[in-house]
Amino acid sequence: MINRVADHFSRSRDAKPTDLVEIKALLGLLYLAGCLKSSRLSVEELWTTDGTGVERFWLTMSKERFLFLLRYLRFDDKETREQRRAIDKLAPIRNLFDIFVENCKKYYTVSEYTTIDEKLEAFRGRCGFKQYIPNKPSKYGVKIFALVDAKTMYTQNLEVYVGKQPDGPYCFPNDAKSIVERIVAPISGTGRNVTCDNWFTSFPLILKLKTDHKLTLVGTVRKNKKELPAEFVNTKARPLQSTMFGFQEETTILSYVPKKGKNVILASSMHHDDKIDMSTGEKFKPEIITFYNCTKGGVDTVDKLCATYNVARNTRRWPMVIFFSLMNLAGINSQIIAKANGSSNVSVRRLYLKNLALALTEDHLRRRAQVTNIPRRVRERRQEVAGISSSTVVAPSPPGTRKRCHFCSKDSKTKYTCKKCNKFLCLSHAEMLCPQCVRIHEEEF
Repeated sequence: MINRVADHFSRSRDAKPTDLVEIKALLGLLYLAGCLKSSRLSVEELWTTDGTGVERFWLTMSKERFLFLLRYLRFDDKETREQRRAIDKLAPIRNLFDIFVENCKKYYTVSEYTTIDEKLEAFRGRCGFKQYIPNKPSKYGVKIFALVDAKTMYTQNLEVYVGKQPDGPYCFPNDAKSIVERIVAPISGTGRNVTCDNWFTSFPLILKLKTDHKLTLVGTVRKNKKELPAEFVNTKARPLQSTMFGFQEETTILSYVPKKGKNVILASSMHHDDKIDMSTGEKFKPEIITFYNCTKGGVDTVDKLCATYNVARNTRRWPMVIFFSLMNLAGINSQIIAKANGSSNVSVRRLYLKNLALALTEDHLRRRAQVTNIPRRVRERRQEVAGISSSTVVAPSPPGTRKRCHFCSKDSKTKYTCKKCNKFLCLSHAEMLCPQCVRIHEEEF
């Protein structure tokens, strides 16, 4: 993308090509802004040097370069995009999304309890599959279905809802039963349990998961399901905190009345008795409801974690919204993997993200510390943060070399150089110090 727009810039350095080290630094700065809860702050405030900005930003790269990289960040080949869009609405970010999901499946094994739900990534720009969900905080955005570990909050599988796809390899049905079957593919046949809400739960789905995928399901059920007996739906004559159970060979259903006018209906293929959970302090609450309450919030918890240190910046491009969402999930998943591998200092998420940001920007910062044609204050601070001695940055000139004085307006040659920065300077622009005064000056500074 940079090669296509380079001709639009008058100076070649304004659109110079990037590499892996610089892209890692860009991701690191995004993580750092999210860690500081400043991702929505203007770059002018982040890059200011009056003491109110963040030093790591202007040490790592310039504000203009940061905006340039974000502006031209793409995840596919523009030349073939229209051809791929003819069969896939997610074509602009499909490759990156699939690679990320495959790695999530590959590098971690979830526990026995999982959750399926949707998450909404806030976006109000132009998008052919933008959704409106009134009970979500953002209300408008891109809907993503997720499979999350109910214990560790690790996200293992994702699917972006794009509506009806064109005919082709990505044309799949979008009913709840089909979505769940695709989402649970990584854990199919493992005997795990899936917890979901009443949008997903249906009795054909419970039977399908049990017979074809060897998975159990616990979820709330809508009252309009034809399989429910009338006694489970009509609760006018029933006392408060009363429970009615129904048993089949593979499924248990219950109807619980927690308060007047309220009826909670659940179905479970994991539980097969009418056990009451006495540990909750409510002597009439069934164990199925307690289990559902403990495992239903996996995706909601991940949403909360993402919102706490969100890397997303304001954008009008929906692929960037998905990209920022993947970055947030990568921060959570990587911490879970690091903790499972016994790494130290990963228990506090804010500090983990901060260390991750510093590690991603370190290589680029050290490379930038080698640049000499910048203000001395910036150069010396970069060298200090990168742990580089100034003598290793500027190599001394060979003996006998004569060059023009750096400070003279006329072409005056000199053989003398500054011992600090190795710039050539004539005697009229030099200040003499004896060895003793030099030592005192170095000690003071």
